[in-house]
Amino acid sequence: MNIYVYITVASLFSVFLLSAASDGPAAQNIPAQEKAIFAGGCFWCMEKPFEQEPGVLAVVSGYTGGTSSTPNYDNYIAGGHLEAVEITYDPKRIAYKRLLDIFWRQIDPTDAGGQFVDRGPGYVSGIFYLSEAQKESAEKSKKEIFSRDIYNRPIVTPIMPAPPFYAAEEYHQDYYKKNPIRYAYYRNASGRDQFLETIWGNKGQKSKWSQNELNKKLTPLQYKVTQENGTEPAFDNEFWDDKRQGIYVDVVSGEALFSSEDKFKSGTGWPSFNKPLLAENIKEVKDRSFFRTRTEVRSKTGDSHLGHVFDDGPAPTGLRYCINSAALRFIGIDDLEREGFGQFKADFPKESR
Repeated sequence: MNIYVYITVASLFSVFLLSAASDGPAAQNIPAQEKAIFAGGCFWCMEKPFEQEPGVLAVVSGYTGGTSSTPNYDNYIAGGHLEAVEITYDPKRIAYKRLLDIFWRQIDPTDAGGQFVDRGPGYVSGIFYLSEAQKESAEKSKKEIFSRDIYNRPIVTPIMPAPPFYAAEEYHQDYYKKNPIRYAYYRNASGRDQFLETIWGNKGQKSKWSQNELNKKLTPLQYKVTQENGTEPAFDNEFWDDKRQGIYVDVVSGEALFSSEDKFKSGTGWPSFNKPLLAENIKEVKDRSFFRTRTEVRSKTGDSHLGHVFDDGPAPTGLRYCINSAALRFIGIDDLEREGFGQFKADFPKESR
């Protein structure tokens, strides 16, 4: 009898475990790991940008695209291969689209003859898709990059089905870690960083906008404030004494930041608010410039420098968000619907609407 009860309980417990497992990622057809393959010239320079990204599990330097089955560093070009990296990542933590964003920010996609100082077919760029979903995402990403007019020449980076990938010799793996001085010298001498700086600015791969886009979008003052952490003159800026009703959005990204309902006259000469409109659109970081510690305020998506927050504001928050007008764009109540911010209209008194 006891044995029968034990077996029954054990069986029920096993069924419970199987049921619980069926509700997990496998049941939802979400793989625990996926791979991506990109070619961007010298594979030494392609490892670090991906390896430092959360959700990336491994990056392997290697060879792909050719016909030979035993490529190595001495013969891969003769076999029709090019240098590439194979990325293993957790799709629940990082999307393939994000990997594409990182990839574009490491290369010159207009160069059909190689990458930077490395010339020839073994160093050309390429995206190798491993599924139809990756192909679709890559083609969409390439079309978006082209439409943004970032470069002055056509984008020639091909998108191709992935052939076999062969890992390179061990001494090539994590080269930037094993040989940091030689890696830094090579990378600087190759011209890669200088090109990326020209295109994407000093934020590199973290920037969502190219220098060309920012120069077209922003005035010199707006650029200085949002991109170089500058400060505009007090009492001589657009919104310090603005009494109109509406919301203020990031001049770069367009994300909603502050409302006139939370604006107050601080006497400082800059627009002041006692709280953000959407807290999730704001990030606060320690600023230790000018030999003191302050709390800098930046936009979440645009990563624009907005100003600083202080604890000398009015009730109920006791905070003063001191913001540069040059970092903001104003949208009046009558334009909220048209601009896609109709949900905030109810925050204003009826007589104002």
